[in-house]
Amino acid sequence: MSVNEELREHSEHAHDDFSRKAGAGMAIIAALLAVVAVYGHLMTTEELLAQQKASDQWAFFQAKSLRRYQSEVARDILKATPGDRALAESAKYDSNLTRYEKEGEEIKNKAEELSKDSALSGRRALRLHIGEIFLEMAIVFSSLAILTRKHLFWYSGIVSAALGSVISATSFLILH
Repeated sequence: MSVNEELREHSEHAHDDFSRKAGAGMAIIAALLAVVAVYGHLMTTEELLAQQKASDQWAFFQAKSLRRYQSEVARDILKATPGDRALAESAKYDSNLTRYEKEGEEIKNKAEELSKDSALSGRRALRLHIGEIFLEMAIVFSSLAILTRKHLFWYSGIVSAALGSVISATSFLILH
């Protein structure tokens, strides 16, 4: 077969109806894949940022707990010390204790909320990444359909793309 004949045959194959449909479908799947991949990366980034913020809050909580403990020790030592001045100073540490407990509780609540946000973003990212896998498989099936001209690969690609799209879309339904 001459080069011209081979080129003509490839040209005819590229213009057949099945190849055009499969190619157009593959382009749509690729666009969906791009969107899902970007959202997946954004959710992963949000997960990591929230996790880091939660970690910072827990470190701040520990610092407040240490200050509260130091105030307790100072108060107890001053209460055991005779004299009016020591008693007045111990009252100052009593107020510090109350303040540190209140601040510590607020910090703890914020850290727990950030941990929940991180977990939520993680669950959403996982769904998006699983959807991404199915969309990538759909592109492979579509490519195989074009190469082999077998409708089974094309239908497999459509099913895989539908699964990937549905799985990805359900990530937005995860509320907690």
